[in-house]
Amino acid sequence: MTELLAPAGNMDALKAAISNGCDAIYLGMTKFGARAYSTNFDEETLKEAVNYAHLRNVKIYVTMNTIVFDDEIDDMKKQVDFINSIGVDGVIVQDLAVFNYIVENFKDLEAHCSTQMGIDDLQGTLLFKELGAKRVVLSREVDIQTVKQIRKQAQIPIEIFVHGALCVSYSGNCLMSGLTGNRSGNRGRCIGSCRKEYEIINVSQNQSLGNHYILSTKDLNTIDYIDQLKDIDSLKIEGRMKEPEYVANVVSRYRMALDGTLSKEDADKLNCTFQRTFTKGYLFGEDKKNITNIDRPNHHGYEIGYVSNVNKGMVQIKLSKPLNQNDTIRIRHNNEDIVLTVARLYDQNKNYISSSDDTCFIQLKEKVSLQDKVYKTKDIRYYDELSKLCDKEYRKYDLDIQVLAYPGCPLIINAQSNGCTCSYESDFILDYALNNPTTKEQIIKQMSRLNDTIYQLHNVEFEQCDAFIPVKVLNQARREIVSLFNQEKTNQKQHRLLNSNGHKSITFPTKRPYLTASVTNKEQYQACKEMGITEIYFDNIVRRNQNHYEPKEGPLLVGGYGGLYEYRHTNPIISDYSFNVVNADAIYQLHALGVQRVTLSYEMNRNHIEECVNRYYQQNNGYPCLEMIIYGRAPLLFTKYCPLKKLNQCGKCKENQFILKNGLDTFPIVSHEDCTCTILNGKELNLIDEIKDIKGVEAFRLNFTLESSEEVKSVIKQAYESLNGIEINSFNPQTDTRGHFNKEIV
Repeated sequence: MTELLAPAGNMDALKAAISNGCDAIYLGMTKFGARAYSTNFDEETLKEAVNYAHLRNVKIYVTMNTIVFDDEIDDMKKQVDFINSIGVDGVIVQDLAVFNYIVENFKDLEAHCSTQMGIDDLQGTLLFKELGAKRVVLSREVDIQTVKQIRKQAQIPIEIFVHGALCVSYSGNCLMSGLTGNRSGNRGRCIGSCRKEYEIINVSQNQSLGNHYILSTKDLNTIDYIDQLKDIDSLKIEGRMKEPEYVANVVSRYRMALDGTLSKEDADKLNCTFQRTFTKGYLFGEDKKNITNIDRPNHHGYEIGYVSNVNKGMVQIKLSKPLNQNDTIRIRHNNEDIVLTVARLYDQNKNYISSSDDTCFIQLKEKVSLQDKVYKTKDIRYYDELSKLCDKEYRKYDLDIQVLAYPGCPLIINAQSNGCTCSYESDFILDYALNNPTTKEQIIKQMSRLNDTIYQLHNVEFEQCDAFIPVKVLNQARREIVSLFNQEKTNQKQHRLLNSNGHKSITFPTKRPYLTASVTNKEQYQACKEMGITEIYFDNIVRRNQNHYEPKEGPLLVGGYGGLYEYRHTNPIISDYSFNVVNADAIYQLHALGVQRVTLSYEMNRNHIEECVNRYYQQNNGYPCLEMIIYGRAPLLFTKYCPLKKLNQCGKCKENQFILKNGLDTFPIVSHEDCTCTILNGKELNLIDEIKDIKGVEAFRLNFTLESSEEVKSVIKQAYESLNGIEINSFNPQTDTRGHFNKEIV
């Protein structure tokens, strides 16, 4: 059966999701979740959430899908231990350290691969199936036919997003917020850089193409394609930052769709809570140029009419859909929005009215024009309806009882419900009935008083006898039976088996540090070669999210798990920065998978590197083999979407250089042959002078993107000078007394 997976940022949203028919909930705790600005759950509220959900046969998955630094590993393990102890069903992870801790220590706690891992092909899916994952969340860029092929061939449960906000970048492959705003998306603190307005400039022609929300995607909506989704294991709704009414609205619509009861009117209700206009997404073949809404980045609402007259501060609105007092509307005027709550609504005689579905008047200080469109962003009456749906029981579970009542004996009731059985025995000894023995109808009357529970009385088996059962005894029996069932249901997963494996050390000999380089064209390649660099990444790069693999010779710079699976037995592999490696455990796991050298994340500073190498040494009595990028324009995001195509500049990337500009910051656009693109940081990272202070790293990479041959040679010369005199770039954690570094790398 297809699982409907709903978001919950707090307990109210969780109840709203369960009240409207979800099968599972995903939520985060106060640490290690990719929605750090959501309310989230602490230990007490998480335990409450698990009990509430499990009682109603709803599963709970906790998101721990951030990268984890070495000084956080102990806290991470404690959190997983707690999650396991209270019966959580699964954990959604990005970092290999978290993934492996779960897989190697807990048999019953499922590890789910987050979309942050960037898995979008069969190879990546097979790798994590081999490693012990119980579910893979595929990238939002995968089309439905490929999803089904992967599921069929990999034979592992697959989860996909079907509704809600989209990232313009492949998830886990966006550094824009972290490197430009100091709030890492991989740490759950994304500032929404893609939702900002940018000017797009053709630098080659010195031509501005205007200011647009060029990276702001529409919201995903696949409800019209539900029949094609029913054989996918889990359908995920985005929205842990959303209000309970949003959750109730979206979950209820998709529940109706899966159950085959959705009408056109029901589907249209998805417009009534937050949405940035909708797209069917890459999942169902949306044209790349239609994946974004470049006019505005926030709630769009839906059109309800237009301005038909303006007279001395009174604005007449011709309506196509009803407008109520206290609704929130926006009026689009000269490409700007006027947003207001309708405190007072008038008819043509200036009388107060509570609602209108034809023509109405509002007072407005701002200037508007005839034909300005009017949108409703909040329907107060519909929100009132949704509020009532946020805390109700979606289903009641049948309670079957067998009542044994004999004079001189205690009352015994055997009960079955919701997959559990229990038996109640009273302390009270039943008496003979002098006149009127207790009847079956009287038992039904008392035992059916279950309105404040999830149960409803179904079958009652009772053989009439001469016993008298006091009403208070029946009431006590009912309450205790409910309590016994609740305890049994919530305790089912709280006794979990542990699975512990040994640790085999993996170490590498220390070497004198050297330079590597990544280049984007033949001129840069030749310049690197002339300057004596022997390890150059050019045609031996296997990008993350590339998912088309051909036989290659020699060492490869691999960016994703699919490429790692494809080439690990045929080629020497250097893992790229896009694995988001920030701790010793993740380095170890990549080495164990055959990676010969691990490139550290852009998000590490010198403190992090020292702690990482120190911890690796302590665990393995030797060093890892590490690479670090010390120069170049960092790739801020990698996207399947092309902003140039959106502005009808398709193909012009071959002759022109385009940039995005926001204030003083610029971001070059690099277009690839497959029409994907990378947005670069306009500011160059340059840590060449810091090489001597960065210990434990073997290879220092120079990342060339837009540089000329002369600039490439100049940078390499500077890097060689910095390397001079360094023999072995490592330290012994047991004797090194330099202390911690203070200066950050990024």
